[in-house]
Amino acid sequence: MLTRARRLGCALAGGGLALALAAGPAVAASAAPSDSVRQQQLWVLDMLNVPPAWSLSEGAHVTVAVIDSGVDPNVSDLTGSVITGTDFTQLNTPRSNPNWGQHGTWMASIIAGHGDGFGDGDGIIGVAPDAQILSIRVIPDTTDPGYKKYDDEREGEIQNELAEGIREAVRDHAQVISMSIGYSAASGVVRAALQYAYSRGVVLVASSGNSGNNDEQHVRTGAHGWAPVSFPAEYPGVIGVGAVNSGGQPTSFSSGNLSVQVAAPGKSVPAQGRNGEYYTVSGTSPACALVAGVAALIKSKYPGISPAEVMEALTATAQQPISGGSYNMLTGFGIVNADAALIEAGKLIREHPAGTRVALSAHFGGGAAAAPAAPVGVRGSAQLVMFALLALVSLAAAGGGLAVLRRRSDHG
Repeated sequence: MLTRARRLGCALAGGGLALALAAGPAVAASAAPSDSVRQQQLWVLDMLNVPPAWSLSEGAHVTVAVIDSGVDPNVSDLTGSVITGTDFTQLNTPRSNPNWGQHGTWMASIIAGHGDGFGDGDGIIGVAPDAQILSIRVIPDTTDPGYKKYDDEREGEIQNELAEGIREAVRDHAQVISMSIGYSAASGVVRAALQYAYSRGVVLVASSGNSGNNDEQHVRTGAHGWAPVSFPAEYPGVIGVGAVNSGGQPTSFSSGNLSVQVAAPGKSVPAQGRNGEYYTVSGTSPACALVAGVAALIKSKYPGISPAEVMEALTATAQQPISGGSYNMLTGFGIVNADAALIEAGKLIREHPAGTRVALSAHFGGGAAAAPAAPVGVRGSAQLVMFALLALVSLAAAGGGLAVLRRRSDHG
């Protein structure tokens, strides 16, 4: 059996931070003047074509549940934007501890940071700066004092905590759930919770993992191992996200398998930590958070849009950085384009407005238009009397025949 550290390594490091899987340190933890942070962040927003999208939506009236290690609501770029939900980890680490909620705070700032004082030109500006964050804690950071206790929990207990977190997010009316976490085993309880969320219109986004392996290369050359399966990205209905660098190319650590639907920046992405300082973080975690932010923009503009339509809007407009087809296991259908996805979502809503959708049976086999005409017309009363008399005569004749056959059988 794998050790807990390996089973949940992606989850704890952000599904996660690249850690030793990428060249160089996982986090360049250098405090920087906030105005320079905004400059460092521009390439991320530009690659996703976010600034033009803000003319249509900034994420107002949308709640994004960040299911992670907790979010500090008091950091400058998130002040007033965080609702604190339940801590399902069963640990006693106080929120005041500097090792509580570091990873979750990074992700929340990437999604909904509004800079210092709303509108000032400094600090982290999230993809959806007007969105609310619902912080639900299901994992501790590896530096958390309670991590050893968490690491000793049974797998089933840990998966149940995730499932409970998902269900709470739905009950608290989150429209998007961001999961920068990864588990190596599937769970029926978690899958049921995700189906519950999906059926209620919640958009589900998860990081694809940081194994550095690529299923496609394995098939073609055998040179690399299979990319480990990462849940919840692998579950149906979840938008799995891979990571690219500032040049738009897949990072060395991003897992490449069929769970990847789209890609986003995941190398040296600026974020604010729980101590208020700024970091650059790497992994499929920040990529997941960025896509969750774009989903929030769409849900804000079109509240009634379904999760399937959000996924269609994202994948149909994504820009593929890799030649050789519309889909690639490392980047999915391509890098998300926020502005184009919003426009596409509008088209989908106009094509399928709420209240106009019909049952699948209406379309099965071509629908009513494909049904053949009736072979005979509607009968009048005189014709019905005639057919009734003919039916009686036929029954009488049939009865006599049966009697003859019965007699023959009796004497045979």
